[in-house]
Amino acid sequence: QVQFVESGGGLVQPGGSLRLSCAASGMIFRFFGMSWYRQAPGKQLELVATVSSSNTTTYADSVKGRFAISRDNDKNIVYLQMNNLKPEDGSVYYCNRVAGSVPIFDSWGQGTQVTVSS
Repeated sequence: QVQFVESGGGLVQPGGSLRLSCAASGMIFRFFGMSWYRQAPGKQLELVATVSSSNTTTYADSVKGRFAISRDNDKNIVYLQMNNLKPEDGSVYYCNRVAGSVPIFDSWGQGTQVTVSS
């Protein structure tokens, strides 16, 4: 059974930083790409960043230059370093896996809340 446990969210002032972590289990982690998504109340799920199984990274335009996704295949963890946070980055953040270019949504974690406010 695939499971994801997201952590690292919190309340931060605009311009601040956070590092999110997502621990994956029940899958051969290194075989999959991993993505971070976010969803604000009343809004659609938004793809934030993806790191492929070969460590290629892609980002939504809204976070390019501010966020960095990385992975640790030994620990089965994917990270999202978020810098220069803006109020519009406030959301619940989730991770999930990708097979090639196809996202797999068969399991979701509880997410981690990020609030950006002064």
